[in-house]
Amino acid sequence: MDRKDIIQFWTSEAEEAKEVARHLFEKKDFSYALFFGHLAIEKLLKALYAKNIDETVPRTHNLPRLASAAGLNVPEDRQYDLIRITAFNLEARYPDYKREFRKKCTGQFTKAELEKIEEVFKWLKSTL
Repeated sequence: MDRKDIIQFWTSEAEEAKEVARHLFEKKDFSYALFFGHLAIEKLLKALYAKNIDETVPRTHNLPRLASAAGLNVPEDRQYDLIRITAFNLEARYPDYKREFRKKCTGQFTKAELEKIEEVFKWLKSTL
């Protein structure tokens, strides 16, 4: 695959993860909705990394680190968003965090966080 194909691959994967997050929210599977929201942002950052730096993207789930590696100038408020969204990956994935995270993931909490993920997604997409 050439660079254009790799960017398209990661962008498509990001869109799909965002759609899965929406479906999971509709099914009231709130913690996994946020997990897939994280994946959507991660994959879009990997598309940006492929575009700006190299086709071989880093194997990390840390969104601030990916944004930095991709050469993005991230405003402070977006930096905070990336840190917060990264936590959804850890809290939904590991059993010792998962139980407490699920308690926190009410419909209202998840809806607000998915709206923030959508804002970050649109911002990142505009830089692609």
